[in-house]
Amino acid sequence: MQLRAEFSLRSFHIRVNWLVALCVIITVAAFARLGVWQLQRAAEKVEVQQALEVELRDHAGAIEDIPAGHLHRANPELQNRHVTLRGEFVNDRTILLLAEFFEGLIGYGVVTPFRLSSNDQLVLISRGWTSGILPPDTPPYLRPVSGRVEISAQIFVPAANARIISSQIDATVWPLRMRSLEIDVIAEILGEPLFPFEVRLTADQPGALVRHWPAVYADVNQNLSYAVQWFSFSLIVLLISVLASSNLWALLRGPKRGST
Repeated sequence: MQLRAEFSLRSFHIRVNWLVALCVIITVAAFARLGVWQLQRAAEKVEVQQALEVELRDHAGAIEDIPAGHLHRANPELQNRHVTLRGEFVNDRTILLLAEFFEGLIGYGVVTPFRLSSNDQLVLISRGWTSGILPPDTPPYLRPVSGRVEISAQIFVPAANARIISSQIDATVWPLRMRSLEIDVIAEILGEPLFPFEVRLTADQPGALVRHWPAVYADVNQNLSYAVQWFSFSLIVLLISVLASSNLWALLRGPKRGST
């Protein structure tokens, strides 16, 4: 069996060494397989995250059941933890967070205190976004909820280095307007302690507005980056092999200047 062969297609010519070609094919296939494996790992992470979200949502405990000693930023279990709350919204003490955007439109983030039936503690419930583009002298649409309700929500723990923008607050005018959610400042204005974290309503809950905060996704960026890397290696090996064994580069460059 001959190890070398030549093939032509019009002006394109390629020389094939079957042993080298076999090595190239194995290498290209190996790199491509690694890329596919990284995509599979990303898909598995997403499936696990989705299953975990369903499990946490279906078995969410009461917010009062969280031990006080666990309510600190260093506790990773608090972030996005699903909880249930029973009580009622204190609608006349709603806070508007200024200059929050949804799909390019400016508006307000709406945060309403919620008083728990079990112990009278206040929890700041982030209900979502409402438009700030309104006719003159028109108050924002806040969709108040009256009476006792049961709601599901997720605890949001800000990053340790999260930027807090201080506000000049007129505590005599409600809804209160703030640039950032300063829980300690709100507690001082209300004159009573608050649950130490913002709690965000899940979808289809009483009082929910437009949920403009990012959804919780599995971190698959590294897997996708590796997949692109391996697929790129596969293509590079294939391209270099073709360029080294054919006249493709000369065809791409075109005829030399001055040649006839």
